[in-house]
Amino acid sequence: MKTIALVTAVAATGHDEDLAPLLAACNAAGLRARIVAWDDATISWGRFDMALLRSPWDYTERLAEFLGWCGHVQQVTRLLNPLDIVGWNTDKHYLAELRAAGVPVVATAFVEPDAEPLEALQAFLGSEAAAEFVVKPAVSAGARDTQRYSRAQDFAAGNHIARLLEQGRSVMLQPYLRSVDSLGEVALVYFDGQFSHAINKGALLHPDQPATATPHASGDISPRQADPAERQLAETVLSALASLLQLQAPPAYARIDLLRDDAGQPRLLELELIEPSLFFAHAPGSAERFVANLARHVNA
Repeated sequence: MKTIALVTAVAATGHDEDLAPLLAACNAAGLRARIVAWDDATISWGRFDMALLRSPWDYTERLAEFLGWCGHVQQVTRLLNPLDIVGWNTDKHYLAELRAAGVPVVATAFVEPDAEPLEALQAFLGSEAAAEFVVKPAVSAGARDTQRYSRAQDFAAGNHIARLLEQGRSVMLQPYLRSVDSLGEVALVYFDGQFSHAINKGALLHPDQPATATPHASGDISPRQADPAERQLAETVLSALASLLQLQAPPAYARIDLLRDDAGQPRLLELELIEPSLFFAHAPGSAERFVANLARHVNA
């Protein structure tokens, strides 16, 4: 019987709601699966036929260590998603590459550690008409260290940027799209390039709310039907990804998070290829579909 490692992190124990249905679906399909932490030094990874990244949610704080671990694991077993995809997706500078490839992306300005914080912020505000904006790290998970500001809060936002830059972290500035408060964001989930299901996530960032310290924030979740424009954009994203990384096959799993701009058009917020919640509980049969694909991968 093939054995799959469902990879989480010690710090994420008890927080990944996908693991129980995923484990049950593996067992039902005749795949032996174990929930293990990437940072558990007692694990011998070569004993697994596959290591499936699910919730290594502390990688943002230990990026070099995590990528080194991925490189080691990929030498001794099969890693999903593979290291070339993971390495590219850990840093949200990938949004600039996708935008250059023609993907409609939420407008994003990057501020690098050698920049002057307030000067960079004023340049961004001069180029964007949005009444509110978002500050977040380029390497981040969930809403950790992410905060929503009004234009009048430029001094507080500048301090937020400065704190992140002093830690050697690149910063993203994005307009806060008003549709989030009424429509939320939609997440489309794909397995091996095939659409599986979609969910709606309620707004996470609220006015005058401090930045969160946890990568586990998820907001209100509900199932929904993705409309044709959303499906088309998601497929454009996957096509651009394949071209940029010269992939021979689509990623085993992908979650594509979209928002509506002020004109009502969908735009890419994030492409999640490392550790996205897949919301199995909100899409009956989705865990079983995912595991059917896993079985093909592990037996290939």
